[in-house]
Amino acid sequence: MGGFSFARCLILVVAASTLAVCTANKKWQSGSYQYPNYTKTPNKIIVGGSEGWHFNFSYTNWALKNGPFYLNDTLVFKYDPPTENTTIPHSVYLLPNLRSFITCNLTGAEMLADVTQGGGQGFEFVLKKWKPHYFACGQHDGIHCSLGHMKFFVMPMPRWY
Repeated sequence: MGGFSFARCLILVVAASTLAVCTANKKWQSGSYQYPNYTKTPNKIIVGGSEGWHFNFSYTNWALKNGPFYLNDTLVFKYDPPTENTTIPHSVYLLPNLRSFITCNLTGAEMLADVTQGGGQGFEFVLKKWKPHYFACGQHDGIHCSLGHMKFFVMPMPRWY
C-alpha cells in the first residue's frame, strides 16, 4: 500500500501547478488576494491573445501568465483555415489525461475543432468541469504538440461570488 500511484502523482502535480499559478500573481502575494481575470461573470479568453493558435508559440507560458481560469470561462481558439500551400493547418484536441498530454498521444483524445473551425470568430470551448483540461494541436499526428509548441493545460477554479 505504501508508495505513490500514478493517480496520487497526478493529483499532486495538478495541485502544485494550480498553487504555482495562483502564487505567481503579485496581487495574491501582496495580501490583497485579487486574482487576475476574476469577474463575477464568465470571461471570454482568446488562447494565445493577439497571437492566436499557431505553431512556434509557448501556450504553456501563455496559460501561466494569463491564469487562473475559472469555471464557465470560454476559451476561444483562433487560427487561419488552411489554404493552398500557404497556411499550416491546425486543430484542437482535448486529451484524456496527464500521461497523454506529456507524450502527446492522441489515442482517446476528443477532436474539438478541425482545421476549418478556427477562422472568423474562432472555435469556443467552455470550461464546464472542475478538472484539468489538456489541449493540443493534433495535426501531423500530434507533431505540433510533440515539439512542445501547441499544447497547454488549465485547471479552472470555482468562481466565488
